[in-house]
Amino acid sequence: MPLQNRVDPFGAIHAVPERGLFTGNRGIIHDPETKTLLRKRWALPAWIVCECVFRDVRREPMGRNRKGRPGEPDKAGWTELFFFDEVTALAAGHRPCFYCRRERAADFLARFGAAFGIEEPRAPMLDKRLHRERLASGGTPPPVGAGELAALPDGAMVADGSRAYALRGGAALPWSFAGYGKPVRFGSLGNTLKVLTPAATLAVLRQGYRPVWREQ
Repeated sequence: MPLQNRVDPFGAIHAVPERGLFTGNRGIIHDPETKTLLRKRWALPAWIVCECVFRDVRREPMGRNRKGRPGEPDKAGWTELFFFDEVTALAAGHRPCFYCRRERAADFLARFGAAFGIEEPRAPMLDKRLHRERLASGGTPPPVGAGELAALPDGAMVADGSRAYALRGGAALPWSFAGYGKPVRFGSLGNTLKVLTPAATLAVLRQGYRPVWREQ
């Protein structure tokens, strides 16, 4: 049975067989004995996106990945979550990791500073803002009409009810754990859409940040 560690654009965590292009975390939110999620869905405001392969690091998903003190058992390390691609992770409210994706994280943070006129942006500033805005930590997705979608940057994601779409090249791509569907015209979507990608991340995308798409 697959573990409950795949994240959708709404920020919800599911158990599905499909694999992700990126991993990441929200702190320790699992029980290593049963390899199941705890009731909480985050342990800290820094939600990050990480590389699945980095140096020679090997981890057991939802296992004990933090060394205990001498003579004590190992403990639960951060809970490995997985994302279809970076576009999905950004919509869910995550941002690049400064450890395994340092250049991308620095670029993201610099564009955040440029967007909001912050001379020396710091990651905690970004994390605090994202924590207020993202749906999965209590934010309210702003409404948007189909006629307004052209003003959103590529890489943004919107929802038409329970269906998520990624915007790219003037079209909306239906999202699923298995991949993107065929592009649809903005006019074919409903008029009660909501923007899933947090406002701070939208500002970063408008500043030129290019998220990694999973090509099919």
